Amino acid sequence: MTNVRRLILTMIGLLLCGMLVLAPASWAQAPQRAPILDQVAKTYGVDSWDKIEAIRYTWNGEITGLFKAAHKWEWEPKTNKVSFEGTDKDGKPVKVSYVRTDLSTQSDAVKNQVDPSFINDNYWTLFPFHAYWDKSASAIDQGKFNLPVGPGTAELVPIKYPADGGYTPGDIWDLYVGKDNRVVYFVYHRGGPKPPSRVLATWAGYKKAGPILFSTEHRGFADGKPLHIWITDVAVKLTGSDKWMPAQ
Repeated sequence: MTNVRRLILTMIGLLLCGMLVLAPASWAQAPQRAPILDQVAKTYGVDSWDKIEAIRYTWNGEITGLFKAAHKWEWEPKTNKVSFEGTDKDGKPVKVSYVRTDLSTQSDAVKNQVDPSFINDNYWTLFPFHAYWDKSASAIDQGKFNLPVGPGTAELVPIKYPADGGYTPGDIWDLYVGKDNRVVYFVYHRGGPKPPSRVLATWAGYKKAGPILFSTEHRGFADGKPLHIWITDVAVKLTGSDKWMPAQ
């Protein structure tokens, strides 16, 4: 495998700290959860989530001079149906639809490449919701801190995942939350030994599609290498409507 392919697969697995089912879960003993996490989720539109029939977006990722990829997604949260357009690890075009609850019946390519990419890209696109839904993770408000890069301060809220469960147990996301309850920066610490061990990225380019707020622009570094993640063609479809509402 070439170094470029290794990097692509690394990026696909960059943020696979999520649970296999992308939906709220209940836990017998919930860890400490700072109230600011609820405020952040409400700012992004969690109170209107039950109105969302479908979300579409294109996840774009690039490490300058090393790789550039684009994954086009359409997700129906109520049925967990996923549609994907992109390329496989060999650069060949791929177009597939599947239901995540029936993942065991899918091809190896879907199970080992497409669905892990979906989890990664969905967390980049909707992490404030996942932080709210993932009740196994603790969230403790640390108070005001300087941003990791550049001027300014924000409320530091580390999201710590347990040492077991999920794709990469023990992950920590340091969320930097601004006065308007929007995430302005995060630092990701990988729980396992595989790279990247540390990712820093901005949360900017805010747009709203229907009732849902999206951050579409992320620039930073993955283990010191320049990183750019950007989300394009964002739109949502509300229950009872066939019309897509583009982000603006």
